[in-house]
Amino acid sequence: MIRTQVYLTEEEQDGLRALASQTGKKQSQLVRDAIDRLIEKFSEHRREAVLNEVAGMWKHRKDLSDPTVLRKEWDRNFNR
Repeated sequence: MIRTQVYLTEEEQDGLRALASQTGKKQSQLVRDAIDRLIEKFSEHRREAVLNEVAGMWKHRKDLSDPTVLRKEWDRNFNR
């Protein structure tokens, strides 16, 4: 692990200390947990943004098979 220093307001420190007491976790673990959740949250939003950017990018192509026909064929072959 890498050691880092963070400045907290008195209210943040009091809340962190109280939460640590309630949960039985160390303050440092609570900070790491919060950072992990924040990273995960923004990673999900980034993934959604990328998917939204590419959604429908082939909808005007005429050289691709109809996906509903392909799906029916796949289902038919799967059920054999």
